[in-house]
Amino acid sequence: MNMDQAIETFMTESAELLAEMEHALLALEQRPDDSDLINAVFRAAHTIKGSAGLFGFDDVVAFTHVAESVLDRVRDGEVRVDDALIALLLGCRDHMITLIGRAQGGDEDGRATCIAAGQALIQRLGGYLDGSACATRPAVAAQAEQTGARRWRVELGFGEDMLRHGMDPASVLRYLAQLGEISDVWTSAARLPRLAEMDAESCCLDVTLTLASDRPVEEIEGAFDFIREETTVSLAPLDDEAAGATPEVEGAAPPVEETLELAAGSSDGAGKQAASAARSVRIDAAKLDELINLVGELVIASASSHLITQRFDDEALVESMSVMSRLVEEIRDSALRLRMVPIGETFARFRRVVRDVSQDLGKDIRLEIQGADTELDKTVVEKIGDPLMHLVRNAMDHGIEPADRRLPLGKPAHGTLRLNAYHDAGSIVIEVADDGGGLNRDKIIAKAIAKGLIAPNAALTDQEAYRLIFEPGFSTADQVTNLSGRGVGMDVVKKNIEALRGTVDIDSRPGEGTTVSIRLPLTLGIIDGFLVRVSDAAYVIPLDMVMECIELPEGDRAQSRSRHYLNLRGEVLPFVRLRELFHGDGRPAPRENVVVVHYGGHKAGLVVDELMGEFQTVIKPLGKIFERLRGVSGATILGSGEVSMILDVPSLVEVAAQRGRSRSGQAETDTYRITV
Repeated sequence: MNMDQAIETFMTESAELLAEMEHALLALEQRPDDSDLINAVFRAAHTIKGSAGLFGFDDVVAFTHVAESVLDRVRDGEVRVDDALIALLLGCRDHMITLIGRAQGGDEDGRATCIAAGQALIQRLGGYLDGSACATRPAVAAQAEQTGARRWRVELGFGEDMLRHGMDPASVLRYLAQLGEISDVWTSAARLPRLAEMDAESCCLDVTLTLASDRPVEEIEGAFDFIREETTVSLAPLDDEAAGATPEVEGAAPPVEETLELAAGSSDGAGKQAASAARSVRIDAAKLDELINLVGELVIASASSHLITQRFDDEALVESMSVMSRLVEEIRDSALRLRMVPIGETFARFRRVVRDVSQDLGKDIRLEIQGADTELDKTVVEKIGDPLMHLVRNAMDHGIEPADRRLPLGKPAHGTLRLNAYHDAGSIVIEVADDGGGLNRDKIIAKAIAKGLIAPNAALTDQEAYRLIFEPGFSTADQVTNLSGRGVGMDVVKKNIEALRGTVDIDSRPGEGTTVSIRLPLTLGIIDGFLVRVSDAAYVIPLDMVMECIELPEGDRAQSRSRHYLNLRGEVLPFVRLRELFHGDGRPAPRENVVVVHYGGHKAGLVVDELMGEFQTVIKPLGKIFERLRGVSGATILGSGEVSMILDVPSLVEVAAQRGRSRSGQAETDTYRITV
């Protein structure tokens, strides 16, 4: 690992620690006496400060030191946790994000603003320290002025691979200087190899020094948390006479009494840290994406080999190919699971949003999270954050009423916002629900008529009326606020969700609240498909959405031109003929089949000529020119090299439902015909 990689790791781990810090601070609002939460906040700040010191990010170290001092007093029970302190520490956490971001880039723009913001926070922190830690202390000279400092003998045996792993011994000493005054520094050549055997990347350095510091021993020990696996460290207290003594031998043999060994694995904490590291490996996302792409190509190659195998009457070859296909499928599933992450981390980020926005609005709003363990593709998680942000803010601003309007209705004074996620039919459903006043259907329709979106005499169902809020520029807000009211956002929500091959739906009840349901595919790369043929073209239906396959009854075939539904064991099933939809050539097959699909609680039939069985499908994007093509969500390559379209089941279910409701399907046929 070179220095750039080490810094990148620091940035990643700092982001995770700051997220944990925010989560713990928000939880402290409800449980201010929870020592575990207090310790979690302290550890996050302490770890970031130590790592930043190793890389010479002095601004981060100096600011975090002051915040850490306040947290130390909180741990000791000298400072009480209240709303004001929580708000201050959240502001410090946000400022640490800014400092860490600036540390790597070195951009001077906005430096004065950043310094001013930091000084303002330090001044407020000083109120909890009686002024003792109001000023930053990055320089060694400031540490030398301490009174009553205790002196320590520190011996460092740097690991041979330390340089290769991106660690700089000078950074360790530089950070140690932040804790006190360093003197009597001695180096040892005991481990230095012969000149002919020297390796420029190997570290053979042993250092002995004296540290005068008034810091607690735990804080001094913590300075070495980040090099325990690389370095053997001993720390021992010294009296005045021993402190100035010169080591008698090279290497400065460690004092025996009160020696604290901090080598890797010497303490329970270090052992647990090593065990945790052994259970997980950090992998670059680009490498994971590359693996998924290669697995996709392997799936295509496997399908091609399977077709070639079928041409030969060789049982051994067929058996071997069958085993290979099974292994490829297992590799595919394992690779996809690597990219599956729980959505709980995304949900947890909204705790801070709900807290801050509810305070800005003057409302008491509480967040409830369900289904945090539900997993979906990492790529989907990364892209769903912005749409969820729009929905959450709109629910808080427009949906949930103020307390003075809720109480007369028999509602509690506080509003509730719920985030829920669960799996359904090969998809993940994410719900954003509030217990507010619900959507005003009449107001929505009046606004839509005024904007020319619908005719004055249009007859719309509740669902169709509610979907109007996703039209560009549509808003029913009485006034523009910092959060919403400009008609920008809900149309973007819909576009972003559709770009992920998903759908969004709304269910609202006046006076009870609104639920927005987002339905997304579990993965964007590889799926199990069901292959069908219509005319000369092959199509893929996502297998998770297929319920059953039946033969189209003769009576329904004869009337299929005049009606678009059939009797499925006493249930009315609307259907759509893919031959008509995609302008298939030639006459229909003598025997037509219906693939019964379901999506979002609705069922429909897709009439096809031939059923070809299951097929592992690698999804290929269609490109911008086809991104608005209705009825098709992507493409794939068959084992024969033929390109096959992947059907967009949600839109086809909607088409079938509209046809089934109409007396004549001619109008819908003209509207939804698609040429591929």
